[in-house]
Amino acid sequence: MTRIALVVSDVDGTLLTKEKVLTDRASAAVQKLHQAGVGFTITSSRPTIGMRFLIGPLQITLPVGPFNGSSIVGPDMNPIEQHLLPEAATRRSLEMLSDFGIDIWLFTNELWLTRNPHGEYVPREKLAIKADPTIIDDFAPYVGRACKVVGSTSDPELLIRCEQAMQHELGARATAVRSQTYYLDITPPGHNKGTFVQAMAKHLGISTQEIATIGDMQNDVAMFEQSGLSFAMGNASDDVKHHAGRGTASNEENGFALAMETILRENTRN
Repeated sequence: MTRIALVVSDVDGTLLTKEKVLTDRASAAVQKLHQAGVGFTITSSRPTIGMRFLIGPLQITLPVGPFNGSSIVGPDMNPIEQHLLPEAATRRSLEMLSDFGIDIWLFTNELWLTRNPHGEYVPREKLAIKADPTIIDDFAPYVGRACKVVGSTSDPELLIRCEQAMQHELGARATAVRSQTYYLDITPPGHNKGTFVQAMAKHLGISTQEIATIGDMQNDVAMFEQSGLSFAMGNASDDVKHHAGRGTASNEENGFALAMETILRENTRN
C-alpha cells in the first residue's frame, strides 16, 4: 500500500456526530495525523460560513472545499477558486424543486437565503453551520450569485425521485446529488469532491494515490474514485459503501477516528 500523505474528510455524517458535535476522539485523531506528518483537510456540501468553526480546533492549514468542492477557500475563508451555478440551471432547479413541493434554499458565498423561515430543516441547518438565514420574498435577484441550491425534505423517497429528475433535466449544466437523505444539492458543473481531491494533490505536489478520503453520502463517491484509499462510514448506504475501498464504524461509534488510526498504523509499515 502507498503511504498516505493527505486525508480529505467529509464533515456531516463523518467527522461530526448526528448532533453536529466534533468529539474529543475525532479531534485527537486529526492531531495524531498532524504529528505524523500527514496532511488533513475537509470538503463538504456546507457553505463556506459553515466550515469556519472547524478550522481552529482541527488546526487546518490547507485549503478546504465548501459547496461539494466547487469552491476552494483558504483556512482564512477567503476564496482561492470559486465557481457559480449557471443562471439558467439555477432558475430551472428552483422551478423543479417548487414543482416537487420541496423546501428551497439558495447559498451565495456570504449568504444563506430562504423564503420559508419555518422550513422543517431550518433549525438543523442553523445548528450545523452556526449562521442564520436571510429571509427573502424572491430568489430572482440572487440567481446570478448562486454557489449552491438546496432542496430539503423529510421524505427521502421524494428526494430520490427529485434527484433523478434533476439529473435528467440538468444534464451537464449542473451537478445534482444528495448530501444527506434529506438534502439535495445543486452545484456548478464539472466541480465536485473528486475535483477537490485532484486540486489538493496538485497543490501539495503529490499523487492522488497518496490521498485517503472518508465519507458517508452519494456526494462523497466522486472523491472515493479519485483517491488511493477510501473509507465509507458505517452509517453510509450500501450503494455508497460499494464505491469505497474500505468501511469503518458509524459516526456515532467513532468511525472517523478508527479509520484515521488504521491509516496511521498502516503508514508505519510503509
